[in-house]
Amino acid sequence: MKMFLQGAWVDRDARIAVANPFNGDLVETVPEASTADVLAAIDGAVAGAADMRQMPAYDRAAVLRGAAQRVRERASELGRLISMEEGKVLSEGVLEASRAAETLDLSADEAKRLHGEVLPLDAAPGGANKLGFTLRVPCGVVAAITPFNFPLNLVAHKVGPALAAGNAVVLKPATDTPLSALKLVEILLESGLPPRAIACITGRGAAVGNALCADDRVRKISFTGSATVGRAICQVAGLKRVTMELGSNSPVIVLDDADVEGAAQAIAATGYANAGQVCISAQRILATPGAHDGLLQALTTRVSALVAGDPLAQGTHVGPLVREADAARVAGWIDEAVRGGARLLCGGARERALVQPAVLAEVDPQMRVSCEELFGPAVAVTRVNSAKEAVERANDSRYGLSASLFTRDLDTALRFARDVDAGNLHINWGPAWRAEMMPYGGLKESGMGKEGPRYAVQEMTESKTVVFHTRG
Repeated sequence: MKMFLQGAWVDRDARIAVANPFNGDLVETVPEASTADVLAAIDGAVAGAADMRQMPAYDRAAVLRGAAQRVRERASELGRLISMEEGKVLSEGVLEASRAAETLDLSADEAKRLHGEVLPLDAAPGGANKLGFTLRVPCGVVAAITPFNFPLNLVAHKVGPALAAGNAVVLKPATDTPLSALKLVEILLESGLPPRAIACITGRGAAVGNALCADDRVRKISFTGSATVGRAICQVAGLKRVTMELGSNSPVIVLDDADVEGAAQAIAATGYANAGQVCISAQRILATPGAHDGLLQALTTRVSALVAGDPLAQGTHVGPLVREADAARVAGWIDEAVRGGARLLCGGARERALVQPAVLAEVDPQMRVSCEELFGPAVAVTRVNSAKEAVERANDSRYGLSASLFTRDLDTALRFARDVDAGNLHINWGPAWRAEMMPYGGLKESGMGKEGPRYAVQEMTESKTVVFHTRG
């Protein structure tokens, strides 16, 4: 496959292999971009931004609507590609493709909803005979830097709103999973997108990231990834708009009055999807005494039944991690917790990039499986004495992306919503739930700004104020 810049598909002698995480088989190769390629992509996007600025909202919406339809028609193909390059099970890959179509459809809606407001200037001293209003205009060139774990839908969440707002986009997909992004570029071009309105550069972030983020012609950066990389981007970005969707270690509080079986079901569903490689995956389970033992039993039974293996095979629930090094890290953290006194109730064994789904009990909150972002198929259960202590433990983190609570008490649920420092809060379900239309973003080191097409469009536009001074 080739990368796309300045309105053309281009190749390079240096290439990067994209391997199947499960068996290491070669899926495809892509060009390895250079700094010169990045600068050329931005050159093209500057011209593309001028094209997009003149493109009517109706036409922008039509392009995105057409792309959404094509993604739906090719969902099986795209889902298989996602599974092959990223490692998630096939059903999750197909679901991601359908979610990407929804994201593009919502972006098309927002292209038609961009508007300003009328300002009542006669309410100000000297404001009589004056008419004021605001206009929303595109930022210009948007840099979209996307992660490996949702290689199609998180691309759609950046590219869709950027195009809806009338911008041009320079897309840098994750090095490990660029294939879905390149397919989406193909689909957008087939749907009528002006060729200079998008570029997709494939390469290693360390080599091209600084050049992309530091360039003053880039007016907006939308990044999803680790807090470490996000901080580095902010240091080189300069004076431009930045949205950061960063890491987490989502807490789940289970109180005495909770439906323990329901909580176990939700944790099993939201702690192990995509092999736990989800920013809002359930990780820290904080259970009060009346719920603790029953939860452990129900959760261990459910997790022990999860089948880890070939993501393309029927009956597989959990696929490999994207890299064997990540699997080794996850297994190492599990072993470290056990050596420190935690009990391993099931799973934890590793074979290459595959880690058996694990449940850890009696976890000290200072263990890395609890206080850092695990990004793997394991949850860490800690007993707490009260709801108050659970909230304190939940907030004892530099992250704040998503959190959940299981209770039957409305007052307790409302206190949880007010007191827990997280951008997304769920009552009686796990933390890994997201609708494409909702505002999505974190607090603290989990990031800044919001995604979701309506909210991303606001972040990817700027406001101008216009005043007519009439004679009356």
